[in-house]
Amino acid sequence: MLEIILFSLLNGILYGLLLFMLSSGLTLIFSMMGVLNFAHASFYMLGAYFAYTLGMHTGFWPALILAPILVGVVGSVVERFGLRRVHANGHVAELLFTFGLAYVIDELVQLTWGTVAVPYREPEYLREPLFTLFGTDYSIFRGVVILISILMFVALWYLLKKTRVGMMIRAALTHGAMVGHLGHNVPRLFMLVFGFGCALAGLAGVIGGPLLATEPGMAATLGPIVFVVVVVGGMGSLPGAFYASLLIGLLQTFFVAIDASIADILGIFGLQIDPYGEVARITLANLAPMTPFILLVLILIFRPRGLMGELEP
Repeated sequence: MLEIILFSLLNGILYGLLLFMLSSGLTLIFSMMGVLNFAHASFYMLGAYFAYTLGMHTGFWPALILAPILVGVVGSVVERFGLRRVHANGHVAELLFTFGLAYVIDELVQLTWGTVAVPYREPEYLREPLFTLFGTDYSIFRGVVILISILMFVALWYLLKKTRVGMMIRAALTHGAMVGHLGHNVPRLFMLVFGFGCALAGLAGVIGGPLLATEPGMAATLGPIVFVVVVVGGMGSLPGAFYASLLIGLLQTFFVAIDASIADILGIFGLQIDPYGEVARITLANLAPMTPFILLVLILIFRPRGLMGELEP
């Protein structure tokens, strides 16, 4: 049991931090620009595929830097020549634009790299054990992912809260005209913010591709969960996204690891139901894929502003 708890804890933290790496860019874009980017997970997928292609020529570490930069450039171009033009038509137009963009990127990925998974892996030396618990190895690469995720959170928090650039970005959202009168180019600022948010999604793809799988369905797999993270954490709250990511990652991982049925759980509280009934045979592992969405429903009912979101004035 101790082995299950320890490895579920480690894997839950790892999965949660990967979710944070992906959701941080979306949180940044929404909090700074008010744009809910439905194509965000598609930029995550682009990061994985760009890293796979670049890695064959440059190696893993250069690809770790170059792939997010390329994704950020693509995101900046999308904002400059697409999103900026539809912004004047309101949030519905922005949502429809990014929704359509997600399908365009998905189709382009399949046309370019095919419809099956590509063999994108971390370097061999990163598969070596970082430490061993109960006879099971925990790879160096997983430790690297955890380290990069934590450093990303600290760097983003410092950038937004403690630097002049962060103050200017936050001011541009609510007082764009005033920031413009002070001599700052607000449209270019928003373009850079959108590109930077997409680059963060690309970085998550570079890291997540070897951990999960680099295939055309990877955006559809994590995309809905990322929006759950943003809502549960609180729209636009970076610390909220961090805590919500860890919460969802731990819940899903423990649900998969614990082989218990509904009947077993109710039995702990002295409630007896037919062990052969359809409901009684449902296990926590069966419920694991639903966990983020159950949490989303509960948050919207009992705390609509999320874990750390601010109340609307």
